[in-house]
Amino acid sequence: MSVAWVWRVTPKPQTLASESPRGAWGQILCCLIMHCRAYFLLEKDFLELKENNYPGIAAFPVSEDLLEWEAEIEGLQNTIWHGLPFQLTINFTPEYNFVPPTVKFRTIPFHPNVDLYTGRPCIDFLDNPDKWSTSYTLSSILLTLQVMLSNPVLENPVNLEAAQILIKNEHMYSLIVLRLFGQPVQLKDDNPELHKDPDKFIRSIKVVSFDDYYKTWSGIATSKPTDYYRTPCKMTCLILQSFHSY
Repeated sequence: MSVAWVWRVTPKPQTLASESPRGAWGQILCCLIMHCRAYFLLEKDFLELKENNYPGIAAFPVSEDLLEWEAEIEGLQNTIWHGLPFQLTINFTPEYNFVPPTVKFRTIPFHPNVDLYTGRPCIDFLDNPDKWSTSYTLSSILLTLQVMLSNPVLENPVNLEAAQILIKNEHMYSLIVLRLFGQPVQLKDDNPELHKDPDKFIRSIKVVSFDDYYKTWSGIATSKPTDYYRTPCKMTCLILQSFHSY
């Protein structure tokens, strides 16, 4: 009885797509497409922002790929924040507009909805990607920030000291804001002591550094925001038309 030997050649397993040249080029191509998409969207957003010329709002790219921006906003008219400029940074990713950008105040306002330590504003769709919508643009982000600045939300504040002062004494809160960031103004008040020596309470300061700001308030701070959990305030673009009255 003869035995026939059959040699079976097992084919070599295919290289994973991510390790093959084709897979690598595919990933590169995908990244390029996403990057180009974000670039054109931000270019369109920039054009929209310039055409509308919103009062108290300015922004411009600081990188050639349009992913890094600097912005400046002022509060709405008839609020203590009107005429007070605040600088921000806005960092997009190539996945824009599927995910929100990272927004931080460089000039950190003494505000219930702005983290004193990070400068991050408390806006739900910026904190929670699930609440982000592809319909949001650079303009709607900046308009929402302007509304938030002008109309503090006292529910779930990230700056507890600012919220407590605003609740207990709104006039004193206004004086503090103007002392830190504004020009001397005459506020309506029934306290004659404030009018005798207004410079005692309000000082003309164009720019306040974070170090000075931190020293001013760290001494009276009774609590600090946690680094691990932040409850986003309910401030979305849906309220823009209600508050933006230019």
